Amino acid sequence: GRFQQVSLKKGFPVQAVLQHIPNDVSHVVFQLHTHYRNATVSFSKTSRIYNSGTGTGVGLLSRLKPSENKNSWYLQPSNATSVLGIAVIVPYSKKDPVPGGCNLEFVLAVDPNLYLQYNLYETVIKFAPADLGYARGATPAPCDVSTGQDSRWRLEYDVYQYFLPENDLSEPVLLSHLQKMVDVQQVKANGIKRISVTSHDKTIVSFSSIPGQGVIYNIIARDPLLNTSASYVPVHTYACSFTEMMDNCNTLGRISTKVFFTLVGSLGLFVCFFGHSYFKTELFFMGFIFVGFFFFILITRTTSLNYDVRLIVTAVAGLIGGGLLVLCWWRFSPVIFCMLIVELVLGFLVSSVIFFTPVGDFKLFRNDVIFWMVFTSIILFTMIFIIWMKVLNILACGIVGSYTVILAIDSYLYTSLSYITLNVLKRALNNDFSRAYTNVPFQVNDFIMITVWVVLAVCGTVFQIQRERNKPAFPPNPYLTWKRDRERRPNNSLSEKHFYSIHCLKYKSHKRVP
Repeated sequence: GRFQQVSLKKGFPVQAVLQHIPNDVSHVVFQLHTHYRNATVSFSKTSRIYNSGTGTGVGLLSRLKPSENKNSWYLQPSNATSVLGIAVIVPYSKKDPVPGGCNLEFVLAVDPNLYLQYNLYETVIKFAPADLGYARGATPAPCDVSTGQDSRWRLEYDVYQYFLPENDLSEPVLLSHLQKMVDVQQVKANGIKRISVTSHDKTIVSFSSIPGQGVIYNIIARDPLLNTSASYVPVHTYACSFTEMMDNCNTLGRISTKVFFTLVGSLGLFVCFFGHSYFKTELFFMGFIFVGFFFFILITRTTSLNYDVRLIVTAVAGLIGGGLLVLCWWRFSPVIFCMLIVELVLGFLVSSVIFFTPVGDFKLFRNDVIFWMVFTSIILFTMIFIIWMKVLNILACGIVGSYTVILAIDSYLYTSLSYITLNVLKRALNNDFSRAYTNVPFQVNDFIMITVWVVLAVCGTVFQIQRERNKPAFPPNPYLTWKRDRERRPNNSLSEKHFYSIHCLKYKSHKRVP
């Protein structure tokens, strides 16, 4: 269980040797972990697909013979000229489960590795089922002959997750934190248990991808009958690539995203404190969000446009939507209709916050129909507050406006609060996202951002309530006001002309007097 730093060079395999293995150890797992460059571990100097493993977190399980007290493995880089990593050997006794001992899917006969794949939406982890422990030289128990309590089907699996420090993609940080997620006791002490599955469940779990956030995963196989356990080889991801020329882990923040959310956040800050007073500006802001959000979903699901083009088209659609809502208010002043749009935006955010909590990971909500029904019901439930339209409008200005400020900050400095709405957007865009666990890290930045959001929302709401205390609930109909002013202008002009004519006549009459 002692970690050793290793430096590997292309063409020079390094031999790792374990000596003086105790007799009560029946099998050992050799692990090698690197930052993002792949390395290969093999049983022989010449690696073959059936006797080696390749990856950034890879391991091999060696089943020991009765008289064997020494074992060795060979390490080398896969593609890079040199790789720095850490190696560790984890021993297990005959009563401990054998991780990957019932592998029927992957290449290795016994495969203790976790296989991770990610995309923009989800991170998927696959693993081979474990087998019951056995002594040196003993024949392993058959994997699929029976499903009783004397077979591997009694084993259970606990999936653990560990978040690296936010905004830190460095190699030393990863390698130091990986040491906390290797053996069973360390995983239980440092990781967060996310899900438990039985041998009758699929050996696949899914989590929401968090690009730029380092995450370590590991799985513990438990034997409830013997009260023993064994861990797999941990795997890590940043849900992004370090080797891509564009959009790699070090350049995640797109300029277009920063510009878009900076403008939206600036307007949101104004709405947070002055939205009700400048009612047309607030309506434009809410209409922009309402139309822009749904239009982004529409063009993403129906077109193959790249992200920047979609963002520009979304901005244009939002401008049109906001403008149409303002025009509708100016001409007809439908207070209830406008408040329905505002309430839908606020209700969407409230519902998103509820599903951002552990409630969102309830197994019940893996079903898309149930999820969207409950999500919509929460939005509709918040509509009861529409009877207090003025207060509702001010609350919407404070809460929604301040949240867009948080999104603007997130485009420069990572915060988990952006996933309040991003998780819902992912679910609307990806049909497989319903199986993903949507938990995110909560660290120093996140608590600071929560404080900023609460302070802005409370201050903005209180300020507007005080400012609007003795004023009408909503401004008068702009069209009727404009029409009344227009009708007054001709009368005012005639009056001025009449006054001028009389004044001129009086002046002329005065000049004729001798």
